[in-house]
Amino acid sequence: MKMVGIIFSNIYDATMGELTKHRTVASLPFGGRYRQIDFVLSNMVNSNISSVGIITKYNYQSLMDHLGSCSEWDMNRKNGGVFILPPFGTGVTNIYKGKIEALYGAVSFLEKGNAEYVIMSDSTVLCNIDYEDVLQQHIRSGADVTVICNHEKPNDSELHDLVLEVDKQGNVSDLAIGCKCTEDSYVGMGMYIISRQLLLDIIKDSVAHGLYHFERDYLQRQFMKNKIKIGVFHFAKTVLRNKDVTAYFHNSLKLMDERVRNEIFCENAPIYTKVRDEVPTYYGDDSEVNDCLIADGCRIEGTVENSVIFRDVTIEKDCHVKNCIIMQGTIISKGSNLEYAILDKDIVVTENRTLIGAETTPIIINKGEKV
Repeated sequence: MKMVGIIFSNIYDATMGELTKHRTVASLPFGGRYRQIDFVLSNMVNSNISSVGIITKYNYQSLMDHLGSCSEWDMNRKNGGVFILPPFGTGVTNIYKGKIEALYGAVSFLEKGNAEYVIMSDSTVLCNIDYEDVLQQHIRSGADVTVICNHEKPNDSELHDLVLEVDKQGNVSDLAIGCKCTEDSYVGMGMYIISRQLLLDIIKDSVAHGLYHFERDYLQRQFMKNKIKIGVFHFAKTVLRNKDVTAYFHNSLKLMDERVRNEIFCENAPIYTKVRDEVPTYYGDDSEVNDCLIADGCRIEGTVENSVIFRDVTIEKDCHVKNCIIMQGTIISKGSNLEYAILDKDIVVTENRTLIGAETTPIIINKGEKV
């Protein structure tokens, strides 16, 4: 059975603050050398999906620059490949009301395809998953929609977009939007498998009735009316939800955990990204590095602890960088002290500066600034 992929690149831009001021959330750098879209796109490629539509609306120049011809994903092909779907919206705001409105601009892409099923995914949930396994379960179950879920630790301050309760027979017994989870409940990962024709029918009917949210206006509404069968695929490995700046910061630092790295970056299902040829990172005689992810092309002469350092970063002597995310092309001049900070691309931190945020609210320095 063939699948076609749909990736939402802009839906959650508003929750990432300054980090998505000039880029989509899909093109947000992550893990030293990747962009967030690399994870879901690589999952689709590794699952033998040869046609992927990326729905976007604004600030997508960096996304297009990153993807290029998509040769790194083996998607520069005559039949299929990656399609950047042009901006489209039926409302007057500059942010989609919901996924159904976003999908309305992808109707022609879906109609032209010959795949029987569609896998839809957010670009904020990072994992390493085989969608072919999900498809096989979806077909066996006879479900109208299969929701890919996992278990999350309950947190009184954290609300999830989709929470499901499943009975002992494996049937969904309750479905809630924007609520807390329990130990036994399943939390949606923003990934769904559905038949292509059913999705087209949903889009056209929902837009005609002024309904725009896939989870609230379709899944929950139809479930409450007992008109659809919802299947659940339980994903048991590591899931990183970068739904806001704090989550993005903590999930980046989780990559220092060997188990997390091994479950995200699997040898038999690699995560692909744009290839850049850089020299190896240089470590000075007085440098000290502990528990870090450091990309190539860097020059490290100071002390770096528990941090993610992207390509072509310079950290001069007598600098102390701890619990930080330092993006590409940044220069940290000698004598500076950084802790709990996110520095976007091409920043210059002048000599003897101190930038200290908090674990729950890291300080953010915007792209290209001089501090």
